[in-house]
Amino acid sequence: MTWDVGGLMVLTLFQNTCQVISSSEQFSARFLCNDCVEFTINNVTRSGDPSPVICRVLGEYGFKTAHIYIQESGTVNIRGENVTVAQQGQQVEFQCVTSAWFPIATVKWTENGRAVNSSLYNTTSMADGDTFNSISILKFQAVRNTTVECQASVSSLTSPQFSSAFLVVVSRPTDWTVLIAVVVSIGGFALLVLLILGIIFCYKRRKEQPNYQDERSRRARMHSQMSGGNAAEQSYENAGYLPEGSTSNTQTSVPPSRLTDSGFSQENASKVSEVVDDVNTNQARDGYSGAHINVGESGVRKHRHVTIV
Repeated sequence: MTWDVGGLMVLTLFQNTCQVISSSEQFSARFLCNDCVEFTINNVTRSGDPSPVICRVLGEYGFKTAHIYIQESGTVNIRGENVTVAQQGQQVEFQCVTSAWFPIATVKWTENGRAVNSSLYNTTSMADGDTFNSISILKFQAVRNTTVECQASVSSLTSPQFSSAFLVVVSRPTDWTVLIAVVVSIGGFALLVLLILGIIFCYKRRKEQPNYQDERSRRARMHSQMSGGNAAEQSYENAGYLPEGSTSNTQTSVPPSRLTDSGFSQENASKVSEVVDDVNTNQARDGYSGAHINVGESGVRKHRHVTIV
């Protein structure tokens, strides 16, 4: 069995003696189970075109040809801190950078071990010499604590390379703006309604009650009318008035006068005399020695009437 690389025979293997003859330490081979042979190339270098690798077996088996595609795996890293703190509902962003990959690395994201939909992230790549760099940006809403992982791989890798970051979600502070706005709106509306009702109530009361100036004018007019009527009714000459110093003989036949609600009247002189005598008699009987009420010979008592207008 012989192995050719790039048109050159680099290794010969004898199955009967298990002897391996290599042209360089770069190439080696070993027998596996079921008559399989493993051919290894060390310290390979990447060329522009893939190199053909041919395995030839003597006899009826002939030969088989394969092509070598050399790939390079670089680095992968999530930018920023390993732990990101965000408020619940806030949009967060993670950036994953891959460097020195050949060919362009395939980038994928996972959240808590579950694959992320490709619509949630965007990946761009650019050449850097004979390798490629990539930047992938993931955006999503913070809901709960999450472990974010960025994976990069090429077809020759049996398992992808990855970088992880942690997202810690904290509760958002209570927003009282909406509640305050609702309370202020309701309070303002209630105050407006109360103000309108108060204005209507005051207007009705003012409309039902007479005007203060009108009431004063009405009372003054009634008082004036009453005063004028009383003055007309109470203006009279008191014929029973005796001036000071005059004798009882001057007017002996004029009885005393009395002003009542029903009008002006004069009393009989005999009644006055009788009342006075009774008073004097009672006082004498009771031992009262005070002054007596003097009544003239004509039985007329002197008194004055005051007319109030």
